[in-house]
Amino acid sequence: MKKAIVIGSTGMVGTQLIQVLLENKEYSEVVSLVRRSSGVKHPKLSEFCIDFDLPESWKNLVTGDVLFSTLGTTISQAKIKENQFKVDFTYQYSVAEIAAKNGVSHYVLVSSAGANSKSNTFYMNMKGKLEEAIQSLPFEVISILRPGQLDGDRIEKRFGEKVGLKVMVLLNKLGFFLRYKPIQARLVAKAMINAAKKKNSKTYALEKVVELAKEKIHN
Repeated sequence: MKKAIVIGSTGMVGTQLIQVLLENKEYSEVVSLVRRSSGVKHPKLSEFCIDFDLPESWKNLVTGDVLFSTLGTTISQAKIKENQFKVDFTYQYSVAEIAAKNGVSHYVLVSSAGANSKSNTFYMNMKGKLEEAIQSLPFEVISILRPGQLDGDRIEKRFGEKVGLKVMVLLNKLGFFLRYKPIQARLVAKAMINAAKKKNSKTYALEKVVELAKEKIHN
């Protein structure tokens, strides 16, 4: 029986990940660190509302077998790049660093297709830098997933995101931007759980994320 730690539980992938983990008999306990309550109640779930800027107040909670990281925001929500960087890089790295120090052996990160620390695009550059920083930490196994555009239900509605998905589907049909092809958030969640079973560190591009998601999850 495993204990999972999850950050980003109220996002599109995070909400699906929590559901799949709670259904999975391999996990006896799920610790969710959130900035606002998800409202989810379950005997296996321990949810803590924390301030990521105050690690001393929550670092003792980051113990278990696997850390799943789905935390992230958009520039429209963050308003400025500095705020987005704090959520997408600083907070995620801070939790990962503490998890590694606390003896968590496996780390699973949802990154992004196109992540590259040398990219001139702020978002892709940030994601690439996070990947590199995470890979310097002493986890036994690090799994990085690079899905395409995420599709599914969110707690908060994002009109621009829905329009973007429709545009991306059209471009994909024309043969463009195929590595950004939309993928259902629940498939990414399943892929994360299957990635946590692997014994070797690996970065999974979109097609490999889909393959991972199709592997049987034993409940």
